[in-house]
Amino acid sequence: MSQSPTLTTRFRGFLPVAVDVETGGFNPQTDALLEIAAVTLRMDEAGRLHRHQTFACHVAPFPGARLEPAALAFTGIDPYHPFREALNEHDALQRIFQPIRKAIRDNLCSRAILLGHNPSFDLAFVNAAAGRSGIKRNPFHPFSTFDTATLGGLAFGQTVLARAVQAAGIDWDHREAHSAIYDAERTAELFCQIVNLWTGLSETRQAAHGDEVLADR
Repeated sequence: MSQSPTLTTRFRGFLPVAVDVETGGFNPQTDALLEIAAVTLRMDEAGRLHRHQTFACHVAPFPGARLEPAALAFTGIDPYHPFREALNEHDALQRIFQPIRKAIRDNLCSRAILLGHNPSFDLAFVNAAAGRSGIKRNPFHPFSTFDTATLGGLAFGQTVLARAVQAAGIDWDHREAHSAIYDAERTAELFCQIVNLWTGLSETRQAAHGDEVLADR
């Protein structure tokens, strides 16, 4: 009898964590990181993935950071609003990284892998902010990612997050889009849906193959 699947066996020791960042531009070396959200996943006894916990933080622009007016207009973020309660990059990343490190340990994984929609953008900002902050224990793999833009194109023929989410049968509220928490949670749900769909197809194929073997005997 096969063992029940786990997160560590499903993804070769990596822990997928959905991440979304909102920024003051496109250059991670010069432009401000303004919001970050991370969503962990859990696997049930049947091997199905589900969204688990969400961690998020507003981030204060680092000294000398560039803030592109077009980027701020797109996100609607006022970086210096008094009610943002933003943390500096070091403290913000530690607030996000600490529960991710715990999830890595709890799931017997070796490292987190950033799950995102076009995740090279998010990972570049996370890595740049960690470097500026002097954080040595970045829990994420330095360059590998899981990309729901690619997976959404494969599974549903849609590469835009909103369209892929809707094609997957998941609710999408355009009024909430472009907040780090909302986009990270929808990305996590889309990934879970695709992985669970693949798992179901694999189980169906295995069952059909078993029936064929029995019929040949």
